[in-house]
Amino acid sequence: MSEACHARDMTHLLVIHHSPTGSVQKLLDAALRGAHHPDIEGVEVTSLPALAWARGEADETTIQNAAGYLFLTPANFGYMSGALKHVFDSTFLKIGGTLSDDGSAGEGSRSMRGRPYGLIVHGRYDTTGAVRSVEGIVGALGWRLGGEVLESMGDVTDEHLAAAEDLGATIAIQLVE
Repeated sequence: MSEACHARDMTHLLVIHHSPTGSVQKLLDAALRGAHHPDIEGVEVTSLPALAWARGEADETTIQNAAGYLFLTPANFGYMSGALKHVFDSTFLKIGGTLSDDGSAGEGSRSMRGRPYGLIVHGRYDTTGAVRSVEGIVGALGWRLGGEVLESMGDVTDEHLAAAEDLGATIAIQLVE
């Protein structure tokens, strides 16, 4: 089979991250190790910094072309990073996000509904608001949580890294089942 033909047969996991600290970078590296596990075949993994959307290097088609997602963000002032928020702000309606008349989350696009996502949040003191903010947006897209949210607090431990690696593998394997 030609390489081009083989690439068409692959499903796509998109990892969107804002990793300005060593802690988030370690979690990203672990998640990517899991997503690239040698036992997982047929999944192309693309890792992009959230700032790629601000620089015009990625757009809504980047998201639409993926079958699943993994988001990594620090918890900044009780919220996801501004860079990740920009990804959602600049693509939400274009990728099928909907809001009800009262401003609450709608049901999302039928074409993208049910896509799995994973979330890793690192914070020093609290991650609750950051997790809630991402969950609210992906809920309005109709995506489903594909693995337990990893909330890493304080120093990144071996347990956090193992959980990040497991989550990367968990989301990737769902794309080929």
